[in-house]
Amino acid sequence: MSPLGAAIEEYLAHLRDERRYSVHTVAAYAADLNDLARFADTRDAATATAVAQPADDRPGLGAELELALLRDWLWDGDQRGLARATLARRAASARGFAAWLATSGRATSDAGARLRAPKPQRTLPRVLTRDAADGLLAELEQAAAEGEPNALRDHAVVELLYAAALRVSELVGLDLDDLDRSNRTVRVLGKGAKERVVPYGVPAAHALDRYLEIGRPALLARAAARAELPAAGSPAGGGRRTASARRTPLDRGHAVFLGARGGRLNARSVHRLVAGLLAEVPGGGPAGPHAFRHTAATHLLDGGAELRAVQEFLGHASLGTTQIYTHVSAERLKQSYRTAHPRA
Repeated sequence: MSPLGAAIEEYLAHLRDERRYSVHTVAAYAADLNDLARFADTRDAATATAVAQPADDRPGLGAELELALLRDWLWDGDQRGLARATLARRAASARGFAAWLATSGRATSDAGARLRAPKPQRTLPRVLTRDAADGLLAELEQAAAEGEPNALRDHAVVELLYAAALRVSELVGLDLDDLDRSNRTVRVLGKGAKERVVPYGVPAAHALDRYLEIGRPALLARAAARAELPAAGSPAGGGRRTASARRTPLDRGHAVFLGARGGRLNARSVHRLVAGLLAEVPGGGPAGPHAFRHTAATHLLDGGAELRAVQEFLGHASLGTTQIYTHVSAERLKQSYRTAHPRA
């Protein structure tokens, strides 16, 4: 491994172990920086060199970067047709890495301090109208009325996504201990391992209660029967685990939302569920679980909630991130004006 590659591995470990970044965020940094390392390998050694000693003479491995290399790397990506959003993300990854090299003494200067990239074109997120959201939830409630376990779970999943504006990773990561059903609040672990407690409403509470009391035990019992194991709470008995049970062990009382095999429901399954629901709903933009988070935030602002309160509710570190929903509300107002005003 090259010195630059070794430094990248150290940086990724720093993000994972000390900064507590999520697995997906670390993977994104890894993809960008490993591409930078590959690009550096094709350049003259003068543009990316390894130094045997950091600036403070501590023993160890460091890596010097030059601003010219970083600019050439972004230019190369632009020539290959990468989107502006991708180039902006790559620039952010490089700036973070270069700053860490400098502050940790692995480089003599911060090569990324003056690195600039084209600003990404910011598109408005997909937001459902109140009628559309109510219609989808009514359909799910009707499907769950017969008490079928998967239908009960799906209803609770979407109600909670919308009611608490959760990220899909936050939703599938919920454990039973995270729920306070008496106060209708849920404790979630967001980006950067930041914990917050958010409320949810009465309809979500009803859907969640029915799932926990009827659907979840049934899913566990089904999975236990399939794996030839006693259901959760039963005395340990005979029977062997099947190969599928060994691959996906039953969740014995931790995850809130369960999949067909009794293990924790995964994000891909939630994406598939929501994509199916939104397929027939008018509107552009991604048809994933985040649409319900966008919708919840916009409806809160439409209803008069303060921007700071919505920021805390969503778990945004920056108020600027939350402000995108003020633009959504303004655009919705314009659309209503154009539709309803006789002199629009």
